[in-house]
Amino acid sequence: MANDKKVLLQISGLKQYFPINARKNIYVRANDGISIDIYEGEAFGLVGESGCGKSTLGRSVLQLYKQTDGRTMYFGRSIDEVAPKYAYDTFRTLTKRRELIKEKQAKYDEFKKEYDSKSEKEQYELHSRLVQLRKEANDAILDVTTLIGGLILHPDLSKVEALFCEIYKYGKELRRAMDLRELAQLDTDDAAFALKKAEEEGKATEGLKAKLEKNKAKLWAIDNNIEAIKRKSAETYKKSEAFRKEVENLPENHEDEEHHSDGIDLARLTYNEMRKLRSDMQLIFQDPYSSLNPRMTVGQIIGEGMLAHNYFRKNDERMQNEVIRVMEECGLAPYFLHRYPHQFSGGQRQRIGIARSLALRPKFVVCDEAVSALDVSIQAQIINLLQELKEKQHLTYLFITHDLSVVKFISDRIGVMYLGNMVETAASEELFAHPLHPYTEALINAIPTTDPDSSKQPEVLEGDIPSPVNPPKGCKFHTRCKYCTEICTKVTPEWEEVRPNHFVACHHILEQNKKEI
Repeated sequence: MANDKKVLLQISGLKQYFPINARKNIYVRANDGISIDIYEGEAFGLVGESGCGKSTLGRSVLQLYKQTDGRTMYFGRSIDEVAPKYAYDTFRTLTKRRELIKEKQAKYDEFKKEYDSKSEKEQYELHSRLVQLRKEANDAILDVTTLIGGLILHPDLSKVEALFCEIYKYGKELRRAMDLRELAQLDTDDAAFALKKAEEEGKATEGLKAKLEKNKAKLWAIDNNIEAIKRKSAETYKKSEAFRKEVENLPENHEDEEHHSDGIDLARLTYNEMRKLRSDMQLIFQDPYSSLNPRMTVGQIIGEGMLAHNYFRKNDERMQNEVIRVMEECGLAPYFLHRYPHQFSGGQRQRIGIARSLALRPKFVVCDEAVSALDVSIQAQIINLLQELKEKQHLTYLFITHDLSVVKFISDRIGVMYLGNMVETAASEELFAHPLHPYTEALINAIPTTDPDSSKQPEVLEGDIPSPVNPPKGCKFHTRCKYCTEICTKVTPEWEEVRPNHFVACHHILEQNKKEI
């Protein structure tokens, strides 16, 4: 099912390290190389024991924590809309970057020959170095080919540099024009509202009419400018297509062209560039008590984001109507508008938090343990609300929880995390029916049953989670795994697709569930 959908977020090799002693290279490895795709309109569940890095991953994807390494490609906006600085930095240094690609690839190839000549035991010791060199070579390629694809092979890269710098220039002009249009639209709406109100109250309208016409003219001029920029940009893109024809017959071009995408790498954006995308990506916090400002009313809490992103101006009467609309969608009565958080129950406070997050009509929402602090009966209500809002607004969720029964109910797909790594992902029903990783099996076996006729007893996963400061070598789960062998203690398992759309990282995949049924 997921393969038929459009990817909204493509996370590759994400790392999030928090320094303890940077001089001695001591870090908390909260996320240590996570790769997943999240599709439009789905709920991706993230499950694992406390301290495995689930919440850190959610905040790193949103760039609330600037990720240490890896890519987070966002496809909800085009790269021309954002015109990020990293694109320009890449376009103007294409020649140098092609040399860097050759250098990194040569280092990897040289080491690979040495690696292949070693015994199996010696390969165990060298494997991490091989993986690092492969990653460096791959990163050097992707930094360029995601933006220009197979054009990296063009014989005269100086022409390609000049062309794409021109494309970037038009993208930046377009972004500035769109920002001006946003403000001009706001001025026009304000003038139209003021005129309508004056007419209803029988007040003088000549000055207001003139102001409205002036604002409309300004908006019209900006719209014309936007269309002119788009035409110039389209003409420049035609030149790039001509360049592509010059390299399309090269046999090496195919793989490079496959990497080409219109996605935006959130990890490479500046603070102000990322702020532009905040309305697209929101967060629902775990604690409905501490996440709400006790000095602000419900209306102020929900409307705060609308003001920050120029949906309305302060004291705009229309904003109250929009806030009430969002409140009603989230099951809150309009008369709650002027009340304060302390006057509500935990379930009502969480509804306020949900309304605040959805007020900007986002595309992607991280639900960070959004129901774990609530009573079981209230949990069901909030989950049903999230499901309803997801269908109604075509939302995409990253739903973080440690409760397997909750994640099974709300999620289309589930990812299992252990000590900063993703160990398994699959469709919800597939994961519970055919767990392939020993850790997933252990989590499922630990779920208590409510069936009085069942003879199955919960199996407690023994052993403590190792420290993320000094994690075990090889597979991090090997210290608690009953299937552990020598390779598990030396080599990090590769991430691979074992069944259709079912990915796992394990040296000893559970054979009884691996077979097709």
